Amino acid sequence: MAVKPDTPYLDALRRDGFVKIPQLLSPQLLLAMRAACKYTTERAREGKWPYIRTVPKQYPPWHEWQEGDNIWGVQHLLHPDMNVRDTFAELYFSDEVLSVVKELVGLKDDPAGDDKLVMELFNLLVSPAKNTDFELRWHRDDIRPEVTEEQEAKQLQEKSPQGQQLHAQYNIALFDDASLIVIPGSHRRIRTDIERNAAPYEPSLPDQLVVELQAGDAVFYDSNILHRGIYRGINAKESLGRMTLHGSVGLAGHGNERARQVLQHAVGKWVDRAQFQIEGPRGERAEAMRTRLLAMGRGEDVGYSLDG
Repeated sequence: MAVKPDTPYLDALRRDGFVKIPQLLSPQLLLAMRAACKYTTERAREGKWPYIRTVPKQYPPWHEWQEGDNIWGVQHLLHPDMNVRDTFAELYFSDEVLSVVKELVGLKDDPAGDDKLVMELFNLLVSPAKNTDFELRWHRDDIRPEVTEEQEAKQLQEKSPQGQQLHAQYNIALFDDASLIVIPGSHRRIRTDIERNAAPYEPSLPDQLVVELQAGDAVFYDSNILHRGIYRGINAKESLGRMTLHGSVGLAGHGNERARQVLQHAVGKWVDRAQFQIEGPRGERAEAMRTRLLAMGRGEDVGYSLDG
């Protein structure tokens, strides 16, 4: 009898649509990430980093920074012009993150697993300043809300064939975080009548769950689980607020299926000049993953997954 692989993270992801991993970051790595993200967020709020997500817009495309913008995210942490990018790259390409990724995309026991990973996105989610709260609508990342039940079922199957995701997506909290709200199990079924007819910002749907993370915890989740986010505003002069790293890593061989979801964020415009200054095996891994992203193209005319 064949022995079932020991894949607790993948089992949880397939069952619930998300898996929480306590203390993914060591205390030392957590401190380093906090320092880099505090510096990066301050620069972005001051207009010294143009690639941002602005209130009240939820989905790309986002404009570059303009006077008066209130941001809820910082884009492109691996961009060649990001002056602390090597700090971010050390985490993005780390064993801590990629060992989980490989299990979730079916590569846990594959000795050539590194050769099948694709660099995708690495961004930062932050609290809006000016004490302005901001909420995301209920959504799936790559399935439009207006699709019919038949289309929804078909797309859910196509995007996770045989229950297998073509990428791994995650949030890593640098401070305690209770922003992500999910409906467990919704990644494997069409919406119920209540979910389909709910208001975009409905505060209470059946079975919804707030994913509570402590500093250093991570949650990996199926991008087509029904979910939303709530961002509590802060006075940026008095508080750091939320700082949560938001990333994804792809599985090679599925470029067409993933191209729009990744390249709509404009990463294809700079990845060709984004070689990393990391030495040793981790540096080789980083360059190979970057090259696989480069092969997906620059992203002209790929369109956008969602509107708004």
